[in-house]
Amino acid sequence: MDLYLILQVLWWALLGVLFVGLGTMVGMDMGVGTLLRFIGKTDLERRVMLNAIGPHWDGNQVWFILGGGAIFAAFPLIYATSFSGLYVVILLLLWSMIVRPLGFEYRSKIASPAWRNAWDWTLLLSGALPMIIFGAAMGNMLMGVPFQFEWNLRSVYTGSFIFLFNPFSVLAGLLSLSLSIYMGGVMMMGRAPAPISGRARTAASYAALAAIVLFAVLGVWVSMVNGYKIVSFPGAGVPQTPLQQTVELVPGGWLANYKSYPILWVIPLLGFAGLLLGWLSVRGNKHTLAWWLGALSWIGVIGTIGVAMFPFLMPSSSNPSQSLTLWNAISSETTLLWMTGWTVVFVPIIFWYTSWAFYVMRGKVDPKEVEADPHAY
Repeated sequence: MDLYLILQVLWWALLGVLFVGLGTMVGMDMGVGTLLRFIGKTDLERRVMLNAIGPHWDGNQVWFILGGGAIFAAFPLIYATSFSGLYVVILLLLWSMIVRPLGFEYRSKIASPAWRNAWDWTLLLSGALPMIIFGAAMGNMLMGVPFQFEWNLRSVYTGSFIFLFNPFSVLAGLLSLSLSIYMGGVMMMGRAPAPISGRARTAASYAALAAIVLFAVLGVWVSMVNGYKIVSFPGAGVPQTPLQQTVELVPGGWLANYKSYPILWVIPLLGFAGLLLGWLSVRGNKHTLAWWLGALSWIGVIGTIGVAMFPFLMPSSSNPSQSLTLWNAISSETTLLWMTGWTVVFVPIIFWYTSWAFYVMRGKVDPKEVEADPHAY
């Protein structure tokens, strides 16, 4: 088999792995931030919550950096088109991510209630907003992004900021937020003492139910909208650009891969199974099992989108024939080979130090130690 083809499919799969890592690890921290004002009723309880994720949140950001870096290097045309066309959303995302570490570092430096309340709301917004944007971005990929190319492959964004928050994408954003709250709630069940853990259990339970409903509604919705289908392209072994193909909109087209390969229905079923069993685990106070089932849910949700869209990566609603696919938006064989080599070396290291950090910091946070430690968050 052609090595370049193997690398193309490999990096499509690795992009999915990075998105799952982002949703699971960063989403967990974001979920705790979103819940900060709701399950932390006092200043000390909120400090306990922040100290529960304090040793991990900055390390987890590596998934966010890896995701952006992978798109930049492996899918440069996606990076250029999305970051230039959606710069308002990207800036909103980046600013919310930038103020977040400030909240961690400065919230407890001054004992003023007004000061701490302001940072609490900052942490809440900087936790919820990125996850809504993450989900809304996925929703827009399914609905098609309003862009097209000029003759020299310069992309032109033809939509508006408000368009990106269409009803489908808003629901997708809420699904992402629900999964994030679930992961954050499960994390607090294991790391925070009562009564915080009890409130976290309630929040995670409701979040799981909301995610099940939203995932089902979005699935039905996708089955009724037009999907994209490549009807002609230059052919295998020929350099390709978005200007050389013909793409048509087909009713129910996003289900074509599932109809061709019915075994693929296992992937959305994984999403539903993870959420349903996760909800049962939360009700049974099995927080570790519930965490892993939450990760399985992210695999199911991200995998469902990836399989439905394959080989499309960023469909164009302005000119469907100029959609970006795995075949016309990916880097050269040499770039992918180098990236694969570095991935083989560094991703196992990331898994190792992340696991080590969670092992060392296992157990519940003691409120007395937090109260007595001036350097605690």
